[in-house]
Amino acid sequence: MSDEKEKELKVPAAGGQNGSTEDGQPDTPASSNEDQAAAAAAPAPRIDEAAPEAASTAGAAGEAPAVEAGPEKPAGDAPPEAGADPEREAKLKAAAEARAARAAAKAAAAGEAPAEAAGPEKPAGDAPPEAGADPEREAKLKAAAEARAARAAAKAAAAGDAPAGDAPAGDADAEREAKLKAAAEAREARAAAKAKAESDAAAAEPKEPSPRQPLLDEAVRLIRSTVAEDAVEEAAINEMNDHMPTIVVKGDRLLQVAKLFKDDKSLDCSYLRNVSGIDYESHLEVVYHLVSLQTKREYALKVRADRQSPSVPSVVPLWATANWNEREIFDLLGIVFTGHPDLRRIMMPDDWVGHPLRKDYEPLDPEV
Repeated sequence: MSDEKEKELKVPAAGGQNGSTEDGQPDTPASSNEDQAAAAAAPAPRIDEAAPEAASTAGAAGEAPAVEAGPEKPAGDAPPEAGADPEREAKLKAAAEARAARAAAKAAAAGEAPAEAAGPEKPAGDAPPEAGADPEREAKLKAAAEARAARAAAKAAAAGDAPAGDAPAGDADAEREAKLKAAAEAREARAAAKAKAESDAAAAEPKEPSPRQPLLDEAVRLIRSTVAEDAVEEAAINEMNDHMPTIVVKGDRLLQVAKLFKDDKSLDCSYLRNVSGIDYESHLEVVYHLVSLQTKREYALKVRADRQSPSVPSVVPLWATANWNEREIFDLLGIVFTGHPDLRRIMMPDDWVGHPLRKDYEPLDPEV
């Protein structure tokens, strides 16, 4: 049998010279048939032996292994497969980290909160920050929240309201009181500094005499020489009232001094412009404003009265215009003008109790 096979191998196949069989198909060399037969007879390679070779071949071609065809998993979720390329795994992990960093930076630039902050805002200290959260962003959000709370508390304190936060109302009241006290102390300090500056300026520069000082001196001289030496209690220039000469006379000398101002040619105060009453708590006072129609000079005469039983002589015999003025002072302050022709109330009812302009007045009906 072996001899016949050897003969067949040595004898060329019948047919054309181009190596084709009789049916026109290409002639297969005997060596090729032997290789195919040897491949068929050889045992199939084991899967675990072929896997490394396939993986290395795929890695050289730049393709991912078949096991990575599914959803991508983080590099740390499972140990790398046997035969995986460490360099490739490192690149994949670096790319994932870069994408996460870009996403976090974009969210921070847009001022958006993390996905978990989409609901009601929670204080930064209520829960620990998520893994991978940006510490710098968390710090900025916390600082912004604290600044808003501080502004709200300051606004509430300025408006006199309690803070909107959890701070107790007592703390807010104490803070407000402290601020009010500090403001009052600052005002007092400014006033004291201003007064001191004015005092220093006045001490540094001698005060110029009033332009009407000569008129006051002449009137005092006439009163003391004509009426009595002790008729004048005080004399001064009222700078706040256009440097008006003001003289305080004794009550029992009032009629004599008033007659002097009306009849004396150098004074010539024929016109009584006004009569007014004042309660100084320590005493009551009546002021007479006299005017000379010829010289346009003005003077003020003052008389002081006791609070317990105030009484002043009436000047109606000299100036009839004092009639209703003295009645009004009697009605509202209770000063009795002796010698008045018709001294009775002029504004309040006759049965009214008390005098409304006195500082110790207590009304029977508080609503009136």
